[in-house]
Amino acid sequence: MRTLIWAAAGLAVVAGSVILAQALRHGFSARDEPTRVEAVLARAMRHYAVPADLRGRKNPSALTPALLAEAKAHFADHCASCHGNDGRGQTSIGQRLYPRAPDMTQPATQSQSDGELFATIENGIRLTGMPAWGDGSAKSAQETWALVHFIRHLPQLTPEEVEAMKALNPKTRDEWQAEAEAEAFLQGGGP
Repeated sequence: MRTLIWAAAGLAVVAGSVILAQALRHGFSARDEPTRVEAVLARAMRHYAVPADLRGRKNPSALTPALLAEAKAHFADHCASCHGNDGRGQTSIGQRLYPRAPDMTQPATQSQSDGELFATIENGIRLTGMPAWGDGSAKSAQETWALVHFIRHLPQLTPEEVEAMKALNPKTRDEWQAEAEAEAFLQGGGP
């Protein structure tokens, strides 16, 4: 039995050394896709990072059209730069994160409990691009629960909703300037 333990430990050291040597030779880059092992470990760590009292918690906010509209506007303004208006993560920022911003319409996100989604938004995820947005206030929690409803709505999002959200996305100074110039031109001003 003792020999088996030493053999397993030796094998683990050799495997770890090979992985480390390859990583040092290749480097660590956010351009690489996470390995299957990294993905499994990240999902497990995300699950266990959620406080136990939140894991099975149901969304306490009543879903109303007004709440969903408010959450949609909040998402477009705060979340879409990484996750996209449609929640699929196909943005220039979302695709350059490591790990990539997830497609939140897929089961990997949709199968999480309301409490897990809430905890991810409020507390963020270490060693990823997902920051902690919550500040512990009741207002923050209320906004986060509304976002959980919107995340549940993402698979049913219509192209019209996605298009309408574009007007709510943050704009750069150049975009504001171009918009002001276009408006001035339409009002009879110069080019």
